[in-house]
Amino acid sequence: MSVQVYDPLASDRTPEGPQFDVFLAGTVFLDIIFTGLPAMPAAGTEIWAEGMGSCPGGIANLAIATSRLGLRTSLAAAFGDDDYGDFCWRTLEQQESVDLSRSRRFEHWHSPVTVSMAVDRDRSMVTHGHPAPMPASEMIGKPPRSKAVIVTLSADEALDSPDSPCNWAELARRDGALIFADVGWDPSGDWSPSVLDQLSLCHAFMPNAIEAVAYTGTDTPRDALYAIADKVPVAVVTEGAHGAMAIDSMTGEEAFVPAPRVTALDPTGAGDVFGAGFVLGTLSRWPLADRLAFAQVCAALAVQQFGGSLAAPGWGDIADWWHDVRAAADRGGAYGSSLARRYAFLDRLVPTVPVGAVRRAAATIARHADVGPKTPQPQPDQPEDEDPDTPRVPAQKE
Repeated sequence: MSVQVYDPLASDRTPEGPQFDVFLAGTVFLDIIFTGLPAMPAAGTEIWAEGMGSCPGGIANLAIATSRLGLRTSLAAAFGDDDYGDFCWRTLEQQESVDLSRSRRFEHWHSPVTVSMAVDRDRSMVTHGHPAPMPASEMIGKPPRSKAVIVTLSADEALDSPDSPCNWAELARRDGALIFADVGWDPSGDWSPSVLDQLSLCHAFMPNAIEAVAYTGTDTPRDALYAIADKVPVAVVTEGAHGAMAIDSMTGEEAFVPAPRVTALDPTGAGDVFGAGFVLGTLSRWPLADRLAFAQVCAALAVQQFGGSLAAPGWGDIADWWHDVRAAADRGGAYGSSLARRYAFLDRLVPTVPVGAVRRAAATIARHADVGPKTPQPQPDQPEDEDPDTPRVPAQKE
């Protein structure tokens, strides 16, 4: 069955509108993922992994997540002229329909590579790479018109630094784009609150609870949320399996939504998938609670699979999940009924999703990926003590 593209923003598109829904910039890694390891290898030993997959990683996790949800996505990144760069470029452009017109190939530049090893729901990584040959803003120039850009706040390349040329994201904002921001882990432990000064240019900020508390100097994620809401129109704090909370000062909404139950196999890229879902909900002008709920089911589906971009769900996966939720609710039970009520907004979306809509795919140099779990795992709508034979959404092979 051929893949059919579902456009969730089709009703809002006009000939005069932006060319892209989302524009991104960052570093693309070649990710090689080993799964099913009994333990980490001891010094001087060799062990065999049950599964292996390879896919573009880094900023590609976010680009693939937004594209699979039907958002027209453009990515600016440096690519080496080696086979790793060829594979990542081909996978993003041809398989995942990500526009690379603002990306560049650089001769004699080694593509960054990360090897990830998953053991008992934990992972360790080894990375090799070199700085990009050219700063992102210099490579991009004037970014294409887009409805949104997603950035990671950093003290090294601030959105509003008076000492450097205008940041590409600020140029996009001046051209009408909404800036959705995240923030990374601070290995120095400084957690400088000055990083949050950049929020004056942003529409939304989506840190996790640890980052939010550390940067705001507060005691709890809830206190951090209120501190962030004083600085940015839309404040979101995620707490992994516990759920997410948010305040939209523009609409006056405040919401907390619990996460769907899920057996997590690999959290790689879950934050990117959450962000992609929240951006889609925002561009679709959904209520705040629906935006949070949608972002969380996207992340929940992602952590059921190994690998960052390998695991990002498409609308076909979401439709499958919703049909399972409705079936579970019909069988009765408080949890299934609660989930069906929480996600009732999907009833107006899923019927318009074509049967052959995009589902997650396995991008791999080896032509076939083998990164799925060996035994069925519970769906997000399925409590741990329910029938383990309930069908789950597998990663498709090429």
